[in-house]
Amino acid sequence: MAKIDQYRKDLQEILLEYGTYLNQARGIAENEQFEIQTIFDTVRDHYQLVHVGFANRQRQYGCLFHADIKNEKIWIQHNSTDLAIGDDLLARGVPKSDIVLGFYSPEMRRFSEYAIN
Repeated sequence: MAKIDQYRKDLQEILLEYGTYLNQARGIAENEQFEIQTIFDTVRDHYQLVHVGFANRQRQYGCLFHADIKNEKIWIQHNSTDLAIGDDLLARGVPKSDIVLGFYSPEMRRFSEYAIN
């Protein structure tokens, strides 16, 4: 259980850092009213970054990043940023055998450096 608690902490800290970075890096034009939000469900172990609001009078909403903790592994389900979450998890001591690239099919995962499932 200590490992899962650490993975929860790691994901929350990384996503808070990413959210802050993305909010600052993109800048805000006068016609934009949206932000990057972090969503943590630590009971069911779902972690997301979303963008929400309005830009050019059009509704903006979408998932930028989604990870889950399943079977004591971190599953990266979606990453539409250019940020390397796998590298950040490795730097925090998460072994490659505990990171699954869920956005790849199981057949393709075997060609990655990370866990298959």
